[in-house]
Amino acid sequence: MPSPDPEFQALGRFASEASANTDLCQLVAAAADLCRKPWRHAVIWQTSEQSTGANDAGEELDCVLRLEVRSPEGERLFEQDLELELYRSGRDLNLTLGWCDDRPLLWHGSHPVWMDAATGQRCQAPLDGLPLESLARRLRALLV
Repeated sequence: MPSPDPEFQALGRFASEASANTDLCQLVAAAADLCRKPWRHAVIWQTSEQSTGANDAGEELDCVLRLEVRSPEGERLFEQDLELELYRSGRDLNLTLGWCDDRPLLWHGSHPVWMDAATGQRCQAPLDGLPLESLARRLRALLV
């Protein structure tokens, strides 16, 4: 699994280099495979090239990835697919991670917060939410 160098600027570096997009996808897939065993994950870059780069304020734009899930036997598990959004807020890296349906989503900045996907209101963690919290912590540790 590739590891970021100390001078790593997560979103800027991955948004500007095509091969680094693949590195980020591989890094996310490996972390998801570890945190959500026994499932296997493929990561698809959803942010178009036109929307990456710097905005008018000179800040990096967000990065959206889709994690597609398969069983160990290779069957697609559509109900377990996730969407991951990485973005900077000031100097901090934040992420949102959620299933691709109406289940709660996880915002993770300095701490994890579960939110209702429809209203954005804070809610209790779902029963199957611990692996997502683990994945969020691992991704922040790898990317910051």
